[in-house]
Amino acid sequence: MKILVCISHVPDTTSKINFTDGDTAFDTNGVNFVINPNDEFGLTRAMWFKEKQGASVHVVNVGGPETEPTLRKALAIGADEAIRVNTPATDGYAVAKQLAAVVKDGGYDLVIGGRESIDYNGGMVPGMLAKMLDANFVNTCISLEVADSNVTAIREIDGGKETISTSLPLVVGGQKGLVEESDLRIPNMRGIMQARSKPLTVREPVDANSETKTVSFEKPAPKGAVKLVDNVDDLINLLHNEAKVI
Repeated sequence: MKILVCISHVPDTTSKINFTDGDTAFDTNGVNFVINPNDEFGLTRAMWFKEKQGASVHVVNVGGPETEPTLRKALAIGADEAIRVNTPATDGYAVAKQLAAVVKDGGYDLVIGGRESIDYNGGMVPGMLAKMLDANFVNTCISLEVADSNVTAIREIDGGKETISTSLPLVVGGQKGLVEESDLRIPNMRGIMQARSKPLTVREPVDANSETKTVSFEKPAPKGAVKLVDNVDDLINLLHNEAKVI
């Protein structure tokens, strides 16, 4: 089985976020970038298929040279090869087009991506990719088993879970539950050393029109002041007369 894991290069959630150029561009200065958490769950599941079933695992990112350290981390975790499509990831449709070209050229059986990235939270790429490939699709996936070309998956739905039987080729939009957080892997020294010699191929993008454009960014409103009270009577008075919630 040949697996492609889609990797987004996203800011660490602890990073301080700022914007430049009149709030039209994201300021990357001082920002630490990581593998998108939803993608990391998928990568860890792909490593399980590699170790238990002998699958080959490749990772792909759509982005500039600045994303290569994130791909190298994926290689250090255990992926066999990495691919970087040399174009900025500014639009979900254009990203899906680039990924579809990679999948078609590589002949992958299973494509695993996160259900959404934590920077733009678009949640659109896996579904569009499946449509472009005419492949089966399971989103919000929290369990994935493959036997030959037969697949059993569980996905989250409103109010519960749904078990699905399908077949390869398949595109998966994964999330926490595909593996548990305790199963996520930290690259060790051996993996880091091996990653230096693993292939990282840079390919030029195919023609793809962007269907959306970021106009501006806006930070959330700052949190209001907090009042501390040390007795119940004062608390009740504030809730009744000031907050007016009782």
